[in-house]
Amino acid sequence: MIILESLAEFQRIYHSGKKWLRCMEAIANVDRISPNVCHSIGDSLTYRLSVGAGRQHGWLEGNRRYFDVHYYLDGEETVEIADKRALVTVAPYQDETDREFFSGEGERRRVGKGNVVIFENHQAHRFTESGKIKKVILKVTVEDSYFVNK
Repeated sequence: MIILESLAEFQRIYHSGKKWLRCMEAIANVDRISPNVCHSIGDSLTYRLSVGAGRQHGWLEGNRRYFDVHYYLDGEETVEIADKRALVTVAPYQDETDREFFSGEGERRRVGKGNVVIFENHQAHRFTESGKIKKVILKVTVEDSYFVNK
């Protein structure tokens, strides 16, 4: 998990590459979209605005083809993160959903307003404590600009 303090820091570090530019395009569009409606830019990114209490469940979630980028507009929550190799698989990977679930324990970090959090694919995460939040959730392909299976 990479936690950046601000959107400006994200822009400074990830200023080139199609998928990173598309992240900024999606974030710039957030004032024009309704909450919890998925949108896409090209074939490398989907995004949505999440408003309200954060989603919580008992298992840690991992991905393989996409990684999550969360940009916090308001509120804060606690996220637990762990390396997948240190966890026990409880639901195997499904290509259709790009998800796999694990049990175990990880490190907890508090994130919130202004932060940009990148969830890397060698780790799994879960949200353990969440108040009212507003954030942009981006699903970004791990490939440069295309899907291998297309």
